[in-house]
Amino acid sequence: MSDMPAAPTRNLLGWILALLLAILCAASFYSLDLKWVEFTRPDSLRTTFELLGGFAPPELGMPFLRRTANAALETLAMSAVGTLLAVAAGLLLAMPASGRLGGLGIPRAIVRTILNVLRSIPELVWAYIMLIAAGLGPFAGTLALAAHTAGVLGRLFADALENAPLHAEHSLRTNGAPALAAFLYATLPQTLPQMLSYTLYRWENNIRAAAVLGVVGAGGLGQMLKYHLSLFQMQPAATVILAMLALVALVDAASFATRRWLTS
Repeated sequence: MSDMPAAPTRNLLGWILALLLAILCAASFYSLDLKWVEFTRPDSLRTTFELLGGFAPPELGMPFLRRTANAALETLAMSAVGTLLAVAAGLLLAMPASGRLGGLGIPRAIVRTILNVLRSIPELVWAYIMLIAAGLGPFAGTLALAAHTAGVLGRLFADALENAPLHAEHSLRTNGAPALAAFLYATLPQTLPQMLSYTLYRWENNIRAAAVLGVVGAGGLGQMLKYHLSLFQMQPAATVILAMLALVALVDAASFATRRWLTS
């Protein structure tokens, strides 16, 4: 008679955590005042359809389309520059955060705390801070995107560097290569595709965030959307919303194609 495999041991801690999560979800639904009946009332549905009907047809006049295209380019530029600044800052912070090159003389815990603070503050809060410091316009929005994204990318880059195999780097160091050269020629090439993937993903997110930051006066499509919605100009607002959707779809497609090219 062949030996049967031993039955898997039950993880009591896992069951307890799952039970606590289920209790938390149930308590969340119980504590929230979710008025589903109010949402489906006939007058609520009628008012909603009247609001949506006000968006049709979108404003398609050539002068307005040119303004919308310029705002879309401004939003795209904000996201691109903000992401590039975040990549530079995140890579510099990732070095000591990962403990590579001796931490560059900076304590690892301090840099990790800085990264936590940067990414814990939402883009909108950063935008309000930068608007006070730099005034209205796309510059404040770009800095807000860069500050938050630097915290996110810095943590992701640090984890990628920390988990990278060290055999090639140790081999170069054993043969007399300096620490920086061994890192640049051995460790960095291993993690570069992963870092590029993280960067493209965050650029996609920053496109959406840049459109939202305009609502607080940081320029771009968001600022146009706030202006027209505040005046209840629904048809121009519909054109701006469609421009946002087209811009996000374009960047998503470009990012997907770039990631496939990198991994092929």
